[in-house]
Amino acid sequence: MSAVDPRLSINQGTIKYADLATALRVTVEAGVPSIGLWREPVQEVGLATAASMLTDSGLRFSTHCRSGFFTMPEGPARRASIDDNLVAIDEAATLAAAGAPGSAAVLVLVAGGLPEGSRDLVGARERVRDALGELAPHAAAAGVTLAIEPLHPMYATDRCVVSTLGQALDIAADFDPSVVGAAVDTFHIFWDPDVLDSIERAGREGRIATYQVCDWRTPLPADVLLGRHYPGDGVIDLAGLTRAVVDTGYTGDVEVEIFNADVWATDPLEAVRRTAERFAASVSPALAGR
Repeated sequence: MSAVDPRLSINQGTIKYADLATALRVTVEAGVPSIGLWREPVQEVGLATAASMLTDSGLRFSTHCRSGFFTMPEGPARRASIDDNLVAIDEAATLAAAGAPGSAAVLVLVAGGLPEGSRDLVGARERVRDALGELAPHAAAAGVTLAIEPLHPMYATDRCVVSTLGQALDIAADFDPSVVGAAVDTFHIFWDPDVLDSIERAGREGRIATYQVCDWRTPLPADVLLGRHYPGDGVIDLAGLTRAVVDTGYTGDVEVEIFNADVWATDPLEAVRRTAERFAASVSPALAGR
C-alpha cells in the first residue's frame, strides 16, 4: 500500500454504518491522520463523550457535517432549524478543540431545497442569506467557520438551492471570511464551466473553508444521492481541480466524502484503506510540492 497522504481526511459519510468508535478506530488503523464527523454519530454518544473519544484517537478534526436546511418561510419550522444550527455550531467548536493540532472548526451547511409548493429559487436563496445573518454572530463568538456547500443542480429542489460555487460566494460576501466560507466539493462543482474562476475567487476572498473530493461516474444509481465513487474511479479531473485549490493557498485537510451503497457495504477498515490508496494515486500527485 502507498504511503498515506498527510493531508487526507476521511469524512465519516464514507463509512456511514460505522459508529463513532469504529470510525475513529479504523481511521487510525489505516494511518489516516484526520477525520470529518457527522452529527448523528456524535449525538448518539453525547458531545462530551465524542470529544473525549476524538482526543484519545489523536486524529485531527477537519469538518462537522452537517447543518443548514433553513430555506423555509418564517415560522416554527424555521425557528427550530435556526436553533438546531446554533447547537451544531457549538458542537463544531467543541470537537475542533478536542482534535489534534491542525484541527479546523468548520461546520458544513447544506442550504435546503424549495419549500413545499414553491417555485421561488431566488427567494429561497435569500432566506439562506438571512439565516446566515442570524447564525454568524454565534459562529464568530465560537470561532467556527460556516461553510456553504453548493450541491449539483439535480439536488436544487429537494436538498440545496445553492448550486454553484459562485452562488455560494455571492451569499458569503456579506460576511467576514473567517465566519462564512464555502465547501469546495468536486462531485458537486466539476461540471461548472466557471469552476476554475470560482475557485480562484474563493481563494482570493479567503473563503475555502474545506476541500472535499470523490468521483462521478455514469450511469447514476436510482438514488442519485449515492452516485459518488472513490477518487480516480470516475471522470472528474481531480488533479486539475486540486491544483487550482492548492494554488489559491489552501493548506487544510482534503476530505474524501463518498455516498455509495457498495462502499457502505464494505468493511469500514477496508473502505478507508481503499480510499487512501485511490487518493494517493489520483489526488496526492497534485498536492506534492505545491
